[in-house]
Amino acid sequence: MTTTTPHPTTPTRRAPEDRGITPYRITPRRILRSEWHKLRSLRSTWITLTTAAALVLGVGLIMGGTYTSGGGDSDVDIVVLTLYGSLLGQLCVIVLGILVTAGEYATGMIRSSLTAVPTRLPVLWAKATVFAATVLTVMSATALITFVTAQLFLHDTDQAASLTDPGVLRALAGNAVGITLLSLIALGLGSLLRSVPGAIGAFIGGVMILPEVLGMLPYETVDRALAYFPTQAAGALGSATPIPGTAAPGPALLALCLWATATLAAAALALCHRDA
Repeated sequence: MTTTTPHPTTPTRRAPEDRGITPYRITPRRILRSEWHKLRSLRSTWITLTTAAALVLGVGLIMGGTYTSGGGDSDVDIVVLTLYGSLLGQLCVIVLGILVTAGEYATGMIRSSLTAVPTRLPVLWAKATVFAATVLTVMSATALITFVTAQLFLHDTDQAASLTDPGVLRALAGNAVGITLLSLIALGLGSLLRSVPGAIGAFIGGVMILPEVLGMLPYETVDRALAYFPTQAAGALGSATPIPGTAAPGPALLALCLWATATLAAAALALCHRDA
């Protein structure tokens, strides 16, 4: 008579769902939330944005408080006059855009981000989306507050205006959109070059100085093309009345969007084909 020895049964593993555990899944919402947490948790983010807003508002109040009717600025567009400080404020936002991407390469934190999201590209898109939404919100509010506050000083001058005047609201929104798109170009350069000094140098040299140098060339074709360069297109968006020699708001917005898209596309290609 043969005795059969029972073999021990191997315990069956239950799926995480059966044990009441929710499996970790990478979703666009979670990536966006992660990038928003990283952006808002940095002290430099709020210092830079506050500085940018303060520069725009401060210069706007100075322009309004010192303006006299019939002076040298009487022919300047009212929104351009009020938001002169945007030229300084946008520099702060541009540096912040570079820090958002190139700063992670400098600290090595990008490795953690790409390990958590192996497909890589969603990290770049999430950074761009969160950063653009934050900058657009802050700069839109700053432009509106600056214009309204400056008008407290300008209400009895030849630069008196209101939000309901033709082109004013469009120019205020265009100013914020222009700064946002310029900062996205900076963000793309930061991801492409992976160096904070290198990206700052590339932006200043290629986006700000190069058009001025090309403008010295005595060719009408060059002048027409320069109207669609990033800084020139952004300036056209922030004017309530047409500025001679600049593009119309619609084509200027399209050109600026294409510049930002091209820079981010180049950054995406580099992200996919280069080691972190």
